[in-house]
Amino acid sequence: MQKSTVIHSTFTLERSYPYSPEKVFAALAEPEKKRRWFSDSPNHEVVEFVMDFREGGAERMKYRFNAGTRFPGVILINDGHYEDIVEGRRVVVCSTMTIAGRKISVSLVTFDLLPEGAGTMLRLTFQGAFFEGADGPEIRKAGWEFLVERLGEEVAREG
Repeated sequence: MQKSTVIHSTFTLERSYPYSPEKVFAALAEPEKKRRWFSDSPNHEVVEFVMDFREGGAERMKYRFNAGTRFPGVILINDGHYEDIVEGRRVVVCSTMTIAGRKISVSLVTFDLLPEGAGTMLRLTFQGAFFEGADGPEIRKAGWEFLVERLGEEVAREG
C-alpha cells in the first residue's frame, strides 16, 4: 500500500475584539476592508483582488512575490467560494491555493462571530489538506494568527 502524501490539519484560533459582531462582520464582507487586512502586504504585489460576497459567490486574490522574499516573482493564487453566510454571525469559505501554477492546498475556513459583552469573540476554524510543496500546517497557522491580528486592526480603524 502506498503512503498518502496529503497532510491534513485542523486548528482553531480565538480572538476577542472590543467591537460589535456587526463591525467585525463588515471587515469580512466589505471588499476594501478585507483587502486591507487580508491581501495588502509589503511582501507582494496584489495583481488581482475580486470579491463577490454572497452565498455561492467567489473571491480571487492573485499575488506576485517581491524581490527579497522566498519566491521572488512567483505568482500565488487564492481562489475561494462562499459556502455559508449568516449576517453578523458566520462566514464559511472553501478555497484552493496555487503557487507557480501548482495547487498546494484546499481549505475550509469558518469565521464564527460570537457576542461577548459589548464586543465579539472570533472563533476561526481552519480545516486543510496540504499537497506536495505546500507551506504546511505550522506555517499556515502562523499566517492565520497574523491575519486575525490584522483583522482586529482593521476593525479598530473606525473605532
